[in-house]
Amino acid sequence: MKIDEIDVRILQELQADSRISIRELSKRVNLSPPSVTERVRRLEDHNIIEGYTIRLNKKGLGFGIDCIVQVTMKDGQYEKFKSFIQDYKHSEWCYRIAGAACFIVKLSVPSLEDIEQFINAVSSYAQTNTSIVFSKVEVNDRIDKFL
Repeated sequence: MKIDEIDVRILQELQADSRISIRELSKRVNLSPPSVTERVRRLEDHNIIEGYTIRLNKKGLGFGIDCIVQVTMKDGQYEKFKSFIQDYKHSEWCYRIAGAACFIVKLSVPSLEDIEQFINAVSSYAQTNTSIVFSKVEVNDRIDKFL
């Protein structure tokens, strides 16, 4: 799908505020509401827009500790780990990676004991290397950075 400047402007506005109304969005990009609706629908149909979401304050919810865990399988039990991590209550994301480790996982937990429970749960079939997150460095992820 070819994206033009108007599509980029629509994506920029939606990244800034995904709750913006079509009417307001059309004003900001200088197109009629039906045209904007059609363009947004096309971006959704081509999976350029994958969804609309909110950001939660995990610390406010009681999950004040973040950690990154590198997981290396002992006996090639990739499917077992994938099944485990999909519904693990504290996992925020998980990637299958190349390199020394097999997976990299981000956990958000209320206590260090929860990290220990995770490590204990996978220790029979995986080795782990855990890093505690001190702070987050904000990275620009605006659409125009990728074009």
